[in-house]
Amino acid sequence: MNYSITQYLLLGAVALVYVGVITGPMRKIAIRYNVVDSPDMARKIQKEPVPYLGGVAIAVGVVVTSYIALVAKDFNLKSLGLASSVLVPAILISAMGLWDDLRGLQPWPRLIAQTSAGTAMALILIATDTMGFALGNTFLNAAVSIFWIVGITNSINFFDNLDGGAAGTVAIASFFLFLIANTEGQILVSALAIVVCGSTAGFLLWNKSPAKIYMGDAGALFLGIVMGVLTIRLDPGVKPQVLSLVIPIALLAIPILDTTVAVTSRLYRGISPFTGGRDHLSHRLMRIGIHRKYAAITLWAASGVYGLLAYAIYQTENSIFAYVAGAGWIGLLVFFLRISSEDK
Repeated sequence: MNYSITQYLLLGAVALVYVGVITGPMRKIAIRYNVVDSPDMARKIQKEPVPYLGGVAIAVGVVVTSYIALVAKDFNLKSLGLASSVLVPAILISAMGLWDDLRGLQPWPRLIAQTSAGTAMALILIATDTMGFALGNTFLNAAVSIFWIVGITNSINFFDNLDGGAAGTVAIASFFLFLIANTEGQILVSALAIVVCGSTAGFLLWNKSPAKIYMGDAGALFLGIVMGVLTIRLDPGVKPQVLSLVIPIALLAIPILDTTVAVTSRLYRGISPFTGGRDHLSHRLMRIGIHRKYAAITLWAASGVYGLLAYAIYQTENSIFAYVAGAGWIGLLVFFLRISSEDK
């Protein structure tokens, strides 16, 4: 099974249009059944209730587009199994996220479910020998895979705190992921990455400021699982091999930064990392006077810069870009931590 660049772009465009179309009906369903995120004084600063279920549109868009493309292009049990090994766990975690959106869940059941999914995915990656960067030790491979998948799933979920912030950032990261995977001939990673890119871009039409609908945990957890697994499966083939490890981190550097800032700040203040708050990158940008619309654009731009750095590392195999990425990330960490965690 091989795709031309035109076919890949067409696949992304189909996902964009499909999600853009079905998000409207999802919004109407959410309004009809009062599945909305209501403002409060603590964390949710929107002026009016905003419907959820955008994440359902994203998940449906990614899954349906992927399987249709699979059937249309090259339907066989191996391809079906590889695609399903990513999509099925993502669907299950998305279902848990939907339940959380509708009924609410405590942090520990969520973390247990995410860890279970991460463990299952790690075992699949090891059994199928589809890790892009293997460490030569089965236990270490499993531990790193679980940590990465659970960490990225939570990072994307944490990062979904601003109109268009998470959707735009995932669209950018998945596009650069597609560019690298396609050049390396990784068909499954390329196809799923471009479908995720198109789906999140289609959702962004509804989710950009002022958001008409939110993705909720159903969407954020779904995207987290998919991006976590795809970045592990990415095999950039660069030398030295440590640069292969840097590339996925660079692609998702901004969501990772957001989680690091929020968790560090909460631990310093003596509160649970799982406690929600207005201490994310977006809130800090707005606290220094940046409008929420431009805060999202700022985060997109930062994600784009790190996407370019990841691509530069891949193309040149030059460690200088990794040092620039690392130094820049530490600089941003210090900058954001110096901004107050709370409104005064």
